[in-house]
Amino acid sequence: MARITYIEQGGTRHDVDVPNGLSVMDGAKRYTIPGIDGDCGGACACATCHVYFDDGWFEKLPKMDRLERDMLDFAFDMEANSRLACQIKINDDVVGLVVRCPVRKY
Repeated sequence: MARITYIEQGGTRHDVDVPNGLSVMDGAKRYTIPGIDGDCGGACACATCHVYFDDGWFEKLPKMDRLERDMLDFAFDMEANSRLACQIKINDDVVGLVVRCPVRKY
């Protein structure tokens, strides 16, 4: 289990424990974190779980594959530290991870 901090677009913090094996998106949905929708259920087919990872964390995450990179083209306000939350699995390496939700424009 990993302690993850989700930060809403308005700055509200949610510090929650997410079981290993779930995705960052699954954790957000489990605790109803606003701003991480995951409309496709984690199939990497919609980009509604687009998030930002703070410096230091982004480099520690598994490398992005081509499908995720292509799907991020559909995300609003993509930045260099953008990822899809459905593609990041929780494990002991991500304890303390900080996830920021972008401003949603839909």
